[in-house]
Amino acid sequence: MFYDVRKKNHGLPHDPFKAIVAPRPIGWISSLAKNGDFNLAPYSFFNAVSDNPHLVMFSSVGWKDSARNARETREFVCNYVGEIHEVQMNETSVPAPSDIDEAEYAGLELVASTLVKPARVKNVWAALECKVTQFLEPVDADGNASGNVMVFGEVVGIHIRDDAIVDGRFELEVTRPVSRGGYLDFGRSGKKFQMLRPEWKK
Repeated sequence: MFYDVRKKNHGLPHDPFKAIVAPRPIGWISSLAKNGDFNLAPYSFFNAVSDNPHLVMFSSVGWKDSARNARETREFVCNYVGEIHEVQMNETSVPAPSDIDEAEYAGLELVASTLVKPARVKNVWAALECKVTQFLEPVDADGNASGNVMVFGEVVGIHIRDDAIVDGRFELEVTRPVSRGGYLDFGRSGKKFQMLRPEWKK
């Protein structure tokens, strides 16, 4: 099949775009507002964008709490979403008022970060402490504002649980990351395989 995205003529019950661009890692973003209010929310449009320097990005539909907090205080933490926290991660997606602490709502315990002010979720497999580097408000092919906000941050500190390290490597078969698909779909990844990059042969 083929469909024109702007005409939305796919004839399906739901647009398949997010199911095609999947699985997507989940950025479980903790942030602080200028007034000190804490926010914890999952973002399925999230990824690493650079290894040197270590840069990550999450994308928000409009200036929601996480993006607004990042703009006000220039810091955030990305908490790793493993299978052990999948239910609580989902609970923090509740559309609560800005003054509600989603971590408390989901029964999560927080611990202090080291280099940034927003706390991190206790016992996650890893947490990335980030300082904001820039914001981008993407436009469509015609130059019209999309209404989305991309928040970029440099990872300045990384916390890793000791039991996530096996033979000197952060082990996915232990941490079992949870990913996002389309619709109401999530995925769990515990299996891995390796492939060497091929050598160029004329």
